[in-house]
Amino acid sequence: MTAGRMSETRTSLIGAFLVALGPISMALYTPAMPELVRAFGTTESMIKLTLSLYFGGFACAQLVSGTLSDAFGRRPVTIAFMIIYLIGSLLSAFAPTVEMLISGRIIQGIGASAGMTVARAIVRDQFTGNQSAGIMNLMGMMLAIGPALAPTIGSVALDTLGWQSIFFIMVALSIVACLIVAFAMVETTLPDRARARPGPILAGYAEVLADPRFVFGSLVISAAVGILYTLASVLPFVLIDRVGLTPLQYGMGMLIPSGSYFVGSIVVRHLLKRLSAKRLTVPGLLIILLGGGVLATAIQVLPLSFISVMVPVALCAFGIAFVTPYMMTAAVTPFPHIAGTAAAMMGFIQMSSGLIGGMICAAIGEPVFALQIVIPAFGFVAVLSYVIYLAALRANPFAELVTPVRVEAEPAQ
Repeated sequence: MTAGRMSETRTSLIGAFLVALGPISMALYTPAMPELVRAFGTTESMIKLTLSLYFGGFACAQLVSGTLSDAFGRRPVTIAFMIIYLIGSLLSAFAPTVEMLISGRIIQGIGASAGMTVARAIVRDQFTGNQSAGIMNLMGMMLAIGPALAPTIGSVALDTLGWQSIFFIMVALSIVACLIVAFAMVETTLPDRARARPGPILAGYAEVLADPRFVFGSLVISAAVGILYTLASVLPFVLIDRVGLTPLQYGMGMLIPSGSYFVGSIVVRHLLKRLSAKRLTVPGLLIILLGGGVLATAIQVLPLSFISVMVPVALCAFGIAFVTPYMMTAAVTPFPHIAGTAAAMMGFIQMSSGLIGGMICAAIGEPVFALQIVIPAFGFVAVLSYVIYLAALRANPFAELVTPVRVEAEPAQ
C-alpha cells in the first residue's frame, strides 16, 4: 500500500468541508436556542448545556479520531465518524425530551471530531511551510463561508419548517461528507495499526505534550478561536433576548463577524505572497486584543445594541484570520510521524476552549457581563501564550520548510 498525494486545490476543498462541519453544526443550531427553551419547556442553562456538551464530545473524541486515522487511515476513519455524526443528527431531530437532545448533540460532536483532525492531518501529510500555511488560509476562507451562512440558513429553516429541520440539514451534510471522502479523497498516510495500541497512543500524546512549542502554539490558536466558540453560546441570548432581534435577524447579523473573518483571510492570502505567515501573527493578536478591549468598553459606556456588540466582535474575527494560518501549521510541524495524533491533541485543546468559555459564561449567568469578561480574557491568553511559544521556539527551533517524508508517493491528483 502506498500513500497518495492530492493537489493543493483538492486538499483545500476537502479539508475545508471537513473542518467546517463542526462549526457549521454549531452555527446552524444557535438561532434556535431561545426557541428550544420554549419548545422543551426547560431553562436557558439546559439549552446552553446542549452546546457545551457538543463541545465536550467534539473535544474528547478528537483524541481518539486523530490517533485512529494514523492507525487505520484517514479515509475509513472519517467515514466511520461521519456515520456517528449522522446517528447523532437523527437522535436530535426526533428528540422527545431535552435530555435526548443533549445525548444527540454529544454524539454529533463525537462524529464531527474526525473532520477537524483529518483535515489538518492531510495537510501535514503532504505540505509544510508557507505552502501549508497557504492551504490553511484557503481552508479558513472557505471555513468562513459555511459558518457565515449557517445561522441565516438555520434561522430560515426554523422560521419556515421548525427546529427539527435544522437537524435534517445536518443529516444531509453527513451524507455529503461520506460521498466526498469515498470518491474524492486520496489516502495520504501509510496506516500503522500498531499505533492503535494503548502504548503507542499514550507515547504519542506524551511526545506532543512534552514539547512546549506544541503546547503554547496550540494555546494561541485555542484562545483565539475560542472567542468565536464562546460567542456562539452567548450571542443568541444577548442579541435575541436582550437587544430584541428575531432569530432571522440574528442569523443575518452573524454574517458580519464571519464576513470580517473572510475579508481578513483574503488580506492574509495576498500578504503571504510577500511575507511569511509567522510575521502576520503579531498584528493579528494585537487586533484581537483591541477588539476585546473595545467590546468591554462599548458594553460599559454605550447603550446595548447590535452595533455596540457586533463591531468589536467583527474586529476580533478579522484578527483571528491573521493568526490561524501560521499557528495551525507551526504547532504540528515537529511531528510528521504522528500528524494525526498532533492534530487531534491540538483540536482537543482548541475545542476545550469553547467548552471552558461556555461554562464560564454559564457560571457568570448574566450573558452581557460574560461578554465583557470572557472575550478580552481570551485575547490576553492568546498573546501571553504566543510570547511563551516564541521563547520555546528560540530554545528549540525547527525547520519549517522541510519537505514531508513520503514513501512511494503517487502523482498529485
